[in-house]
Amino acid sequence: MPARPNELTACAALAELAAGRLSAESLARACLERIAEREPVVHAFAHLAPELALAEARRRDAAPVRGPLFGLPLGVKDIIDTADLPTAYGSRVYPGNRPAQDAACVALARAAGAVILGKTVTTEFAFRAPGPTANPHDPARTPGGSSSGSAAAVADCMLPVAFGTQTGGSIIRPASYCGVVGYKPSLGTVNRTGVKPLAESVDTVGLFARSVADVALVSAVLAGEEPARQRIEPLRPERVGLCRTPYWSAAEDASRAALEASAAMLARAGVEVEEVALPAAFDDFNELQSTVLRFEAYRTFAYERTVHADLLAPGTREELAAGSRIARRDYLDAKARIRACRGVIEEVFRRLDLLLAPSAPGEAPHGLESTGEPTFNRLWTGLLTPCLNLPGFTGPHGLPVGVQTVGARDDDHRLLRWSAWIAARLPG
Repeated sequence: MPARPNELTACAALAELAAGRLSAESLARACLERIAEREPVVHAFAHLAPELALAEARRRDAAPVRGPLFGLPLGVKDIIDTADLPTAYGSRVYPGNRPAQDAACVALARAAGAVILGKTVTTEFAFRAPGPTANPHDPARTPGGSSSGSAAAVADCMLPVAFGTQTGGSIIRPASYCGVVGYKPSLGTVNRTGVKPLAESVDTVGLFARSVADVALVSAVLAGEEPARQRIEPLRPERVGLCRTPYWSAAEDASRAALEASAAMLARAGVEVEEVALPAAFDDFNELQSTVLRFEAYRTFAYERTVHADLLAPGTREELAAGSRIARRDYLDAKARIRACRGVIEEVFRRLDLLLAPSAPGEAPHGLESTGEPTFNRLWTGLLTPCLNLPGFTGPHGLPVGVQTVGARDDDHRLLRWSAWIAARLPG
């Protein structure tokens, strides 16, 4: 076991807990000690209640029946409701807001034995306006967003696992910037009841962890997979597509090198790798996805913008104003064109196991005023496909750079197995 229990992966921690070599309380204490040590620099949490978390851990230790997530500390993005902790959605509109009940994903995690450690920082409503979270590798740089606190907390060993959400690039991009595994499942894999909507046609609940096996286990428990499928065995892919996407010109040298090195590694291992050039219908996909997101967000936040506009961050007001200018006919046209692209990508996955693509343009940018751009994420979010960030590379400043694996919609289990096999062979 590492010197500190908080450094364990989720699967390793669960094994120690099951064997009786570690208690839920001692694991929660180790995580809380790390948080106390690093939170003044990283600012990953919107709300912490250490005694509440320790009391929950003690209840887990005393329980006669132990679920599959027994004693596992978990962070919850602050757009996800919790009955015993405030949920402010990263906004001044909802200070101290106390939902009446847990979101479905939180309730399912608790029922499986998890211990909720705290609420992690989000951009306002998981939109553009950043919170105070810094990248743990370099506090002068962004951790990415909107799931800023979740990515940073897992990367800094404050937590083994944390919830995130993705509507544009809010899981994969911060996972790449912070150097952790980020998993955006197929749409609807994890129930969204009790999660503040942004754009309901694409909002997806996912996870951050320090191994593919960790996100596979936790998501399988939440999704209702049978116990035999909750722990994955790595699987060697046979056919992988190298997809630079229509936005390859936005990739920095570090991201280009990571993608090409990953493809070369697969080819050396005997995997068939082929270039996949998406047709012209995909050239403006990011703009189409942005149209859908903004049109839906403008209506999602009708109350906030009509009653509390003065409390919204300038970035949020700007995004909502952009949504107000989108005609419904343009929204419907964007949705129709996206549906057509989904049909094309389904055909691609009939002959390929998975696609390999960039996770982010490069290293985390300087400054906390922006969380970076979802250039290489909107495509897969809009296509509703599962995807993961796999860490393992670094850029010119020694900061993390990941690669993205993408699978067919609802083929998450095999994508996780293939990704675990690939992750084990990446440099990091």
